[in-house]
Amino acid sequence: MRAVEGRIPFRGFETWYRDVGPEDSVALLCLHGGPGSTHYYFQPLERLADDGRRVVVYDQLGCGNSDRPDDPALWTVELFRSEVQAVRDALGLDRIHLLGTSWGSMLAIEYMLTKPPGVVSLTLNSPPTASETWMAEAGRLKDELPDEMRRALDELAPTHPGRVAAMDEFWRRHIFRLEPTPDFVVRGRREKNDHVYATLWGETEWNANGLLRDWDVRDRLSEIDVPTLVTSGRHDECTPKLAADAANGIPDAEQVVFEQSSHSAYAEEPEHFRAVLTAFLRRAEGA
Repeated sequence: MRAVEGRIPFRGFETWYRDVGPEDSVALLCLHGGPGSTHYYFQPLERLADDGRRVVVYDQLGCGNSDRPDDPALWTVELFRSEVQAVRDALGLDRIHLLGTSWGSMLAIEYMLTKPPGVVSLTLNSPPTASETWMAEAGRLKDELPDEMRRALDELAPTHPGRVAAMDEFWRRHIFRLEPTPDFVVRGRREKNDHVYATLWGETEWNANGLLRDWDVRDRLSEIDVPTLVTSGRHDECTPKLAADAANGIPDAEQVVFEQSSHSAYAEEPEHFRAVLTAFLRRAEGA
């Protein structure tokens, strides 16, 4: 299987990428979550290359293997939106399927609203559509934790062991349920950039006090005019209400809920997710 890794110049820094599979297929370009996470979670999607699909992943600036400048002023939606196009230009990705997960789906929506050419389809996994509704649902899920954990999240310092344990329980319930945790997920958590997350999103999932605190694209979703698939997990932090907000707002969007998954269906139910995604991509190409 062809696999190429490299670095792309971007605004005085370098963005790391990995490109697998045949070059003559329409590439699936994947935007990771966070903000501040890494490409590692997408490892199961690289198996699509075995069936003839080109898959391109990259670490957003400040994350993973890409340059990690220490300058909070860099972390803006505009920078990361421009980086998507920079990756496309550098790798000659004239036609793509675009996939984003969580923050990556926010970024994918932002990018699609610029009306870029050559996007054959859009897949949004666990997509927010407004910070307000995301915080409300995350807060509701947080309040369903045992009282001791809920109080720890509300009252203790971020590094306190009790609060760390409570955050781990929230993660296990609503972010990644598969046990034991695969090595690529462990590595992804270890190499995330908390400073990017804090600058763009804020303190916690239920307290967006960063630059995205007023983010809301619900009244613009109807502008997306490519075949769109919205996916989420039954136990997802992106609750059924939130996933439906995206699916109902985008014309003719398809929606699939993965019953055994939370926030990372592509890694929690990888074979099922790949089958659903492959069928959707083929339908989009046929259209």
